[in-house]
Amino acid sequence: MKVRRIRAYRRRPSVLQRPVPRRWRTRLLPPVARTPQPKGLPTSWLRLRRLLWAWWVWAAVAVWALTDTRWSWFIGATAAAIVTHLGAPRERAPVYGLDHDVAVEEPEFLENVVGLTGFAFVGGNRVDLLHNGDAFYPAMLDAIASARISVTIETYIYWHGAVGVTFARALADRARVGVAVKILLDAIGSATIGDEILQILEDGGCQLAWFNPLRWQTVGSFNYRTHRKTLVVDGTVGFTGGAGLADHWAGHAQDPAHWRDTQVRLEGPAVTPLQTGFAQNWLQTTGEVVCGPCFFPDVPRRGTLVVQTLLSSPSTGTSAARLLYYLSITCAQRTIEIANPYFVPDKAAIDAFRDAHRRGVRIRIMVAGRHNDNWLARQNSVRLYGSLLDAGIELYEFTRTMLHQKTMTVDGQWATIGTTNFDARSFSFNQESNVSFVDPELIVELDRAFEKDLRACERVTHESWRRRAWWQRLTELGASVFQEQT
Repeated sequence: MKVRRIRAYRRRPSVLQRPVPRRWRTRLLPPVARTPQPKGLPTSWLRLRRLLWAWWVWAAVAVWALTDTRWSWFIGATAAAIVTHLGAPRERAPVYGLDHDVAVEEPEFLENVVGLTGFAFVGGNRVDLLHNGDAFYPAMLDAIASARISVTIETYIYWHGAVGVTFARALADRARVGVAVKILLDAIGSATIGDEILQILEDGGCQLAWFNPLRWQTVGSFNYRTHRKTLVVDGTVGFTGGAGLADHWAGHAQDPAHWRDTQVRLEGPAVTPLQTGFAQNWLQTTGEVVCGPCFFPDVPRRGTLVVQTLLSSPSTGTSAARLLYYLSITCAQRTIEIANPYFVPDKAAIDAFRDAHRRGVRIRIMVAGRHNDNWLARQNSVRLYGSLLDAGIELYEFTRTMLHQKTMTVDGQWATIGTTNFDARSFSFNQESNVSFVDPELIVELDRAFEKDLRACERVTHESWRRRAWWQRLTELGASVFQEQT
């Protein structure tokens, strides 16, 4: 007799059925840092701001208005729901793990930086610090003039003016002799480039593309910009830092019409990631793959410096630049010196600064003063002065002109320079680049520049901050609604 084997019937779980029992649906153990208290716990005002920027709140208001035939409310709430959905940041600061006992001069610090950001340190580089337009614009033009095979530029700002025209002619001259010249401009930041410059570039045979232009199909990402300022020549020489291409960066920061800034000239293998950032954004914008020895040659060693070239992008879901800054703060043992124009730290960063001060770290931060070109950033920064002073930070406002460099040194052993502002916009919305290194001689040069800039600063005190007018405080409160978009 043949026996029929009956297979046990196994019911497949429904798509809507949760396969994990209720008691296991949350994480098994909460994340714990080396101290039991997390950093950056939201204040009541922060919770309210997050509620104001929650799209579903406005969507609920729109549904109510529609059912009650309140058409003006419906239109306004629908618009607010769209704006908050598109404008709210998708990235937030870390809460746990911001406690370390590793000093920046220890090998473990560099290993942590690489592990967190995903960008390696490479040797064989040379780094030159160039302060103000009188130094970095001639160096950039000389590099362009020496180009043999390729020039690539990615920049947030390229404006009409004498500087823009000079660079356009230099680029067009190289394109005419067969050098591949590719220029990627942010569609918002470089909107005022002007016809004259575009005509020069077109007549010379340069290629130009616009990053993330405002179109209906890109409305979901209109807030994401490339804030990088990168020039790469022949794939072997690179420049990055705070300065774009515009007349106000010319000169030597001698008056309010000429800004204070710092650029990095880089030679060696650490140039390649700058070219990688350009190539990725060029591909996203044009659909063209940039590759081959014309753009990615075998880069020779040009020095002895070990350098990390970091690219930060909101598309990765977390900010590599934020992690770099925060880890540097938490590992500081003696000094932190930061020059940054738009300094709007969140609660987690302020808590990290406070802990550093308790460890005996001297923290000096230099920001743009009354010549700040970003009203929202200025108001939000001033509003936070009290919390920063309470955290033990020495605050200085640069008063001679607009301060625009983004530099940071820690313990005289570690430094990073780049395009990243210390604010939510750079961390959550912008493509950024930073160059970091451990080199005492260069860091001494940076610290000397910091000390020199302090002569053009006014120190902020509790007394001076408290004396500001009531209408100024009200203005700051209104601006704080947009702190996470600043």
